[in-house]
Amino acid sequence: MKRGIARYSYINDHRASLDGKTIATARGEGCFLTTLYRALKIDYPRFFKMDNLSKLGFLASELILEGDERRYSRGEEVAIICFNRGSSLESDTRYQATIQEQEDYFPSPSLFVYTLPNIVAAEIAIRNKIHGETAFYLQEHFDARALFERVSEAFEDAGTRAVLAAWIESFDAREAFMTRVEEYDGEPPLFPFSGDTIVKLLNKSRNG
Repeated sequence: MKRGIARYSYINDHRASLDGKTIATARGEGCFLTTLYRALKIDYPRFFKMDNLSKLGFLASELILEGDERRYSRGEEVAIICFNRGSSLESDTRYQATIQEQEDYFPSPSLFVYTLPNIVAAEIAIRNKIHGETAFYLQEHFDARALFERVSEAFEDAGTRAVLAAWIESFDAREAFMTRVEEYDGEPPLFPFSGDTIVKLLNKSRNG
């Protein structure tokens, strides 16, 4: 079967877009991720317990999967593959602050949960009842070829028909770029699946 990019989303600190079209922009003070969550009218209280890395991935997937009639029923057909540079360092730093001083030692279980970067993939899987492969890889910088190759490998599993593939960074900058790659034998999705296409879509998203 052929593969194509059915949808793609992008979120940073002040703007969110879907398939290249702006969905929301930051207005006034406050965390844009929370503002976006409320603008999308999502009812998922677990969101407020997540770290920023998970919130970014969660919201990027919400944009991509909204309106998908089979969203909660695809199970093992869907894989989730994420990449970033900073791992879970934002949560690591916050957790370290709770155990740094012996006189002020107050380890936080709620922070400790998010000191593994692959928790973002788990949050997306839990929300959408996805039972396929989930993985998180660290790279020095965004590498479209590595993303393409890793997604292609995921499709070698005969049961995989779609992959949510994302670059999600929250340590020194906040950014989530997610694509939904689908196998098809009929009408093709929006874009062909290739490294060049991934780079073009990311650049377009970053430039607004």
